[in-house]
Amino acid sequence: MDYESPLLSRHGAVAAAGPDAGVAWHYGDPTAEQRALSRGGAVVDQSHLGIVRVAGPDRLSWLHSITSQQLEGLAPRTSTELLVLSPQGHVEHVAGVVDDGEATWLITERESAPALAGWLDRMKFMLRVEITDATDEWAAIGEPVAAEGAEGEPVTWHDAWPNVVGGGTRYGPAESEHPGAMRPWRLVLVPRAELEAQVAAREAAGWPLAGTWATEALRVEAWRPRLAREVDDRTIPHELDWLRTAVHINKGCYRGQETVARVHNLGRPPRRLVMLHLDGSQHLLPEAGAEVRLPATDGAPGKVVGTLTSMARHHELGPIGLAVLKRNVPEDVELIVSGEVSGQGIEVSAAQEIVVPGDGVSVDRPESHGPLTKGLRGPASLI
Repeated sequence: MDYESPLLSRHGAVAAAGPDAGVAWHYGDPTAEQRALSRGGAVVDQSHLGIVRVAGPDRLSWLHSITSQQLEGLAPRTSTELLVLSPQGHVEHVAGVVDDGEATWLITERESAPALAGWLDRMKFMLRVEITDATDEWAAIGEPVAAEGAEGEPVTWHDAWPNVVGGGTRYGPAESEHPGAMRPWRLVLVPRAELEAQVAAREAAGWPLAGTWATEALRVEAWRPRLAREVDDRTIPHELDWLRTAVHINKGCYRGQETVARVHNLGRPPRRLVMLHLDGSQHLLPEAGAEVRLPATDGAPGKVVGTLTSMARHHELGPIGLAVLKRNVPEDVELIVSGEVSGQGIEVSAAQEIVVPGDGVSVDRPESHGPLTKGLRGPASLI
């Protein structure tokens, strides 16, 4: 059965679509909602997200051994993020992680939660862990707060983006120069039966209810990748600058670790994330999934060089989006985003704001000691 939040019954609520289906896109005034959220004073229904709970005394060492993150010894109420990678290093699952001292909570996309729980269950073997898809029992509430949950408060996951966490690295700018530094965000987990009451308590304190129009616009502005938007079956974390928060590059072996190390130390990601500033003079704007092309030449359409992965209307920046491009696309070229909306074809020009530079080299890449030998190059698509 498709999920529908009880808060969608609020007056003025307009339902979101795509990966945010089930909660409100906005409640009648998306610009005001976005401004309130950006000022640090709004509450967001995020009850459409998926929640997986992992209990048992072996949970942290086990999760450490099969995912991209350093989790051994993770202290209670300390948030982090992990990736589950394929043997070839492609992103399969993403989850926010926080442990409450008794269980580890994984927050992911709703559609991904059953598959994540199923994969974990197949990987537990004889270890003392218990995996539960807790999505039907627990709901997330979003808050623009840059703090972990305190003792006695509900389980809370704080998004560290764009900080480079321990063992991570970055391809994009330093935290002090990164637009994501101005986006505080955390998710508070509450019993699903208490969702409306918890939201009402925050409204009583002066926080208006905001929809996913607001959260997505601020996420895009912050260059924050999302599993349901930026990831496809070819994605490796380097392409999205996800080594900042979700990958510990110095930990021991885990599935996909060889690709992570090879691309970081020797190669370059084949694609790169970029933020696009789109021409807003047209009535319609392209939707996620639209093609990104080079400009036309000699009357012929330009070559397809990427895909628009996220699209938003920002209250100050106007139409903005995230796109994944081929790494060798010139950083200064103006691009064309072409797609179809309501059966009508549209083309919109777009300027790039660089997230992952075209050189494809992280800030702490080991110094090269000469040209790579043929045997060290690995798959050509990752160099």
